[in-house]
Amino acid sequence: MDLTSLENKQQPYYRSVAHEVLVFEHAYRNQLPLMLKGPTGCGKSRFVEAMANRMNLPLVQVACHDETSANDLIGRHLLKGGETVWQDGPVTRAVRDGAILYLDEIAEAREDVVVVLHPLTDHRRELYIDRLNETLRAPKSFMLVVSFNPGYQKGMKEMKPSTRQRFVGLEFSYPEGEIEVEVIQNETGIDKGTAKKLVNLANKVRTLDELGLTETASTRLLVDTAYLIKSGLPPRLACDVGIVQPLTDDSETIASLRDLSALIF
Repeated sequence: MDLTSLENKQQPYYRSVAHEVLVFEHAYRNQLPLMLKGPTGCGKSRFVEAMANRMNLPLVQVACHDETSANDLIGRHLLKGGETVWQDGPVTRAVRDGAILYLDEIAEAREDVVVVLHPLTDHRRELYIDRLNETLRAPKSFMLVVSFNPGYQKGMKEMKPSTRQRFVGLEFSYPEGEIEVEVIQNETGIDKGTAKKLVNLANKVRTLDELGLTETASTRLLVDTAYLIKSGLPPRLACDVGIVQPLTDDSETIASLRDLSALIF
């Protein structure tokens, strides 16, 4: 089966752009954890959803942040009806169920989370639950996938080299023009001409380093803007609320982005 274009709308739409599908399949076959690197909104999460669907495996997703602790992911004892009961966290649930576990923005999580994950990323493929004094061995169907944004993390939190080397690495970027147009069309049903204009606008924003943007125009922002235009919002207004405002609060940068939008629409 070729995943270049998923025709079945019951499945998550994903358009492959290189060899990511092949790498994922081989990592899964060899029971190796996978690390996805790439900018915000370039399709990392959608890719994992599509692969889980393709392989008919349950998917457990966790959006990590700086308050995500090991207990949040493994589980905890709770009081219910006067009794103390154990409740599995998402990592424990994924291991028990033999699911694909996807930890988004793993570099944001606390250090104790990374320590707990280490035995799952090597030959042991184990999860130790200290509060239950129980060790879970991951079944063959289990796979750990993590992602992070190297550009955003620069100068802030970084994955330690010793942790990175536990993963197979796969780099993502924004698709080339024609492919990104196809993605926007398939995702939203917008006409090709409008999709091309949105991609043109995004590419201009992505090359203007002097704007000093922390993040640039992502494919996700283009899709959201296309939905607004397709529903009847004027294109320039849609670009303003769908692309310009989410990218910056600086008045001069906003004015520059609006000028770019006006040139294209």
